[in-house]
Amino acid sequence: MTQKTTQLENLKKEALKCQNCELYKTKNKTVFSDGCENAPIMFIGEAPGQNEDETGIPFIGRAGQLLRKFLFEVDIKQDDIYIANTIKCRPPKNRKPTQVEKNACKHFLDKQIELVNPKIIVLVGSTALESFISDKKLTITKARGKIFEIEGRKFIPIFHPSYLLRYHSTEENSPRDLFKKDLLTIKNLIKN
Repeated sequence: MTQKTTQLENLKKEALKCQNCELYKTKNKTVFSDGCENAPIMFIGEAPGQNEDETGIPFIGRAGQLLRKFLFEVDIKQDDIYIANTIKCRPPKNRKPTQVEKNACKHFLDKQIELVNPKIIVLVGSTALESFISDKKLTITKARGKIFEIEGRKFIPIFHPSYLLRYHSTEENSPRDLFKKDLLTIKNLIKN
């Protein structure tokens, strides 16, 4: 077991016992991460949904299945990705996490980023975008596909796959087409 593995396991154990906000009272499982600890790409989503809360694995519901389908289509391998969320426990009724809840989990996410040390961080949806880029005028529609450099790290916002579930068109510049283009950009960035 590597030092990184041990540190991530210890961090996960700490997250499992966390009571820094009220969400620990209503969650079923803490949803820490999925994927390869040495991945060049780290996906950061909003918060666990119902399926994630039941399994303890991020992006396992319909939106996660769609994300994995697109990753397969653009040939991004499972070993190339590490997935986490801005918070580790499901908010009731899948509501958007509060700033208090994000602050309570921030040290877990910051340490995950530090330990995994990905080449690129993909901000999945508006909540993840808002958690790292504080420009209130910047929407996910304007930010998606752009590269932001913050404290020496590259971030790329993308649409949340749950948004794509409502749009089935694959025509040029449809949300699904743009999502696929963004994933291809990410794939090319890890090659360089």
